[in-house]
Amino acid sequence: MSQKVFIFDTTLRDGEQVPGCKLNTKEKLELAVKLEELGVDILEAGFPVSSPGDFESVNQIAKTLKNTVVCGLSRAVQNDIEVAAAALKPAKRFRIHTGIGTSDLHIKHKFNSNREEIIERAIKAVTIARNFTDDVEFYAEDAGRTENEYLARVIEAVVKAGATTLNIPDTTGYCLPHQYQEKMAYLYNNVPNIDKAVLSCHCHNDLGLATANSIAGVIGGARQIECTINGLGERAGNTALEEVVMILNQHKDLGFYTSINPKLLNTISREVSETMRMMVQPNKAIVGANAFSHSSGIHQDGFLKEAQTYEIINPAEVGADESKIVLTARSGRSALAHRLHKIGYQFTRNEIDELYPIFLEIADKNKEVLEADLQEMAGGYKK
Repeated sequence: MSQKVFIFDTTLRDGEQVPGCKLNTKEKLELAVKLEELGVDILEAGFPVSSPGDFESVNQIAKTLKNTVVCGLSRAVQNDIEVAAAALKPAKRFRIHTGIGTSDLHIKHKFNSNREEIIERAIKAVTIARNFTDDVEFYAEDAGRTENEYLARVIEAVVKAGATTLNIPDTTGYCLPHQYQEKMAYLYNNVPNIDKAVLSCHCHNDLGLATANSIAGVIGGARQIECTINGLGERAGNTALEEVVMILNQHKDLGFYTSINPKLLNTISREVSETMRMMVQPNKAIVGANAFSHSSGIHQDGFLKEAQTYEIINPAEVGADESKIVLTARSGRSALAHRLHKIGYQFTRNEIDELYPIFLEIADKNKEVLEADLQEMAGGYKK
């Protein structure tokens, strides 16, 4: 029987940390409503203590959403946690997300502390948060570079203190997929009270491995993925929501599902891109402009004979426009005939053979042959 993987969307918090992507309250609220429609289980609305504007945004989202759990971030600092609780108070269901760095690098250089003191601070933060809600998530920042045995001690302590979700971030995107999977599996198999909480993946994309690591983490025992629309986030970004959702949809043999409506993925991608003023790269998986475009003659010929030869996802599944045959100098006769047919011209095989050299001349000159070029070429031939 398939198991659910909860989708924790942090577009409005981690995604907003991209330079130039700062959102006002109105923009955040509009996107929050769309993300709830998409089906995200938990929405991290912001970092309330960071500014009055962020507090207001989280508060308005908490008042508005009906089904999605609204989450606010805090450091392991009492005031942070209290401010987050105040911002989240109007929500039907809310979560406080608190935590502290656990790698030796963070402990020494960021906190000038030691391992035992970090555990004490983690326990205290979770205990304070539990005064406001029974839904507390703990993040062990830089868990990807934290020694597993110590990380297990931290996790056991915070679960005992009342944490119900355990965020194991690969904060710097350092881990390889097998390492991240092994880390999750180690915690799953070595923390005695792990059954009382949900393990969560939060992967950054510094080495281009965020999506692969998140899927590996789920295979290792995690049941929540923290992600953003279009993979927005600090530095090279976060795990892309659309990618992990469609991987789990496509690989049903893994035995997992989400509550996301994939038909809304392209719509929300465009809305986030426009609102946050961040263009989606054309070759971006699932939602890029070229995700369902074919320009190579070999690919085009195969696709026209049977779409599944070169497409593992039907564009309609993710709310994308229909597949595109892009005409270039690499395109073959079948692609040319197909595009001419789409604009109303029926040519025999011999006629296409005669048109093809003309087509190649235009393609070499213009890089891409557009509909206007086809009309002119076909119209001239018919005369």
